Amino acid sequence: MKDVYLSIGTNMGERYENLQHAVALLKEKKEIELIRISSVYETAAVGYTDQADFLNIAVHLKTAISSVEMLKICQAIEQELGRVREFRWGPRVIDLDILLYNQENIETESLIVPHPRMYERAFVLAPLAEITPSPLDEQLQQAHDLLQQMDCEKEGVIFWQPFNEPSIVN
Repeated sequence: MKDVYLSIGTNMGERYENLQHAVALLKEKKEIELIRISSVYETAAVGYTDQADFLNIAVHLKTAISSVEMLKICQAIEQELGRVREFRWGPRVIDLDILLYNQENIETESLIVPHPRMYERAFVLAPLAEITPSPLDEQLQQAHDLLQQMDCEKEGVIFWQPFNEPSIVN
């Protein structure tokens, strides 16, 4: 089984319910075992800043599927929840990004792992650090080290609340 870390974010509609729905859809996949979910962090938008704040979580899962299949599942969940890609860094109902895939370095036309901007973003590193086991592999240690150098509040990352999985998603 491979360790996979995802970042999930949303800033449109019922943000918290969007996160819950995305997690529920991940849990429905028989080829995925959900290990841990971070607390929810509210974060200021990055890139295009004239939009609502995001809610972000990180998810640790185990799977035997390939990174390409994992990407397809993430994109299918985004599509099912109504994601529309209008422009880069724009508002979104849901965004699922593969941060790390089993300590592998992957570079294809459709997927780069580790995520190319994860080490620059406190809104990714804070929830990721919360759910990572010890001892840390090299990629996770780098994430932890960089997070310690960042001022999360200055970066616009604020603890929002613990994540509670819904018993039923409509």
